[in-house]
Amino acid sequence: MRVPERYYDEIFEFAGQWDMPSACGLKIIEKDNKTYVITTELYQENPGTSITYAGGSLIKQICDKKGLDIQHIIYVECNPNTNSKLSFYDEEMFQVTYDLEGGLPTNLQYRQLSAEEIQNLWNVNR
Repeated sequence: MRVPERYYDEIFEFAGQWDMPSACGLKIIEKDNKTYVITTELYQENPGTSITYAGGSLIKQICDKKGLDIQHIIYVECNPNTNSKLSFYDEEMFQVTYDLEGGLPTNLQYRQLSAEEIQNLWNVNR
């Protein structure tokens, strides 16, 4: 099951749990004076930790590598639609908010985006 490339602009390699080599899809969107950082789960194409289990470490790694201000991004996790018969693989997106402790995101909280919010976000690049 391959994740369609429309979900990401690049494959981002990161250190997952226990420094396990890991990968996710990454898309950065500038919209309405806001920076959206969207990570996409790659399922079988990811050799290591999922984006959700990487948590705050992944957010920090992206911001450090891309030169983004961790306090001024909107972080979104995407479980892409892979056209599977299993509903587990339907598209879902979650905005993740967090506290910063010592520069590392902690206390991550997830809010599922509505279909309208997803469409509005994707309208920029799709």
